Amino acid sequence: MSFALITGASKGIGKSIATELASRKFNILLVARNNQLLNEHAIILHTKYGIQVDFFALDLTEDGAVDKLMQWLEEKLYTVSILVNNAGYGLSGSMDSYSFLEHKNMMTLNMEVPVALTYRLIPMLSTQKKSYILNVGSSASYQSVPGMNIYAASKSFILSFSRGLCYELRNTAVSVSVVSPGATDTDLPIRAKIFGQKAIDMIKATNMSPEAVARIAVDGMLRGQTEIVAGLINKVGVLLAWLLPKKIIEKSIAIIYGM
Repeated sequence: MSFALITGASKGIGKSIATELASRKFNILLVARNNQLLNEHAIILHTKYGIQVDFFALDLTEDGAVDKLMQWLEEKLYTVSILVNNAGYGLSGSMDSYSFLEHKNMMTLNMEVPVALTYRLIPMLSTQKKSYILNVGSSASYQSVPGMNIYAASKSFILSFSRGLCYELRNTAVSVSVVSPGATDTDLPIRAKIFGQKAIDMIKATNMSPEAVARIAVDGMLRGQTEIVAGLINKVGVLLAWLLPKKIIEKSIAIIYGM
């Protein structure tokens, strides 16, 4: 019996990806910080879809967190056939608005944890007939974002990492995909402390539901699509980021974020 392991699975896109996979009869392992939310979601998924579900409450930014997760998998004798690296968050405002530790914790969750989990699980994933890695990037992956600079850079890292890894693993059983959502109806704007009216208006105007993003992400992953941009508006935005001079893009974004 194999499982799909989803990080950041207690809410938002991660929770919706878990639900989408469960609806397709994949067994699920949920990982996030909030034990109560994980337990509630696990009960719902098992009851509604009749699949096996387990969860592990863990703060992935803590030292040794990936080791603890791997130990849990080994003790439970779980086989992972799908790895969804979803856990992550952003911080808005100028770089000096936050302590270096706050930036470091964000970079740890957004970059170091996905790389570490991928590295540790590739040996298991490679032994199976077919397996998948789905990394969650962002439409911010495609350009610099003054006002969310380090977050955007971390998601650019995930995009580049995913594409390179996809090529490295092209002759193995492991398919690698990266999904890049834009504004999504989650609590990311609250955690990122986005309070500027222009930014809030833009988010409201382009918001997708996490369920829609999850459906697009899972469909693309199972088709073996390397790069998945969720939604027409975001696809247009990616195209414009490629076509227009970078200074124009950066100035426009800076105005939105009040920089």
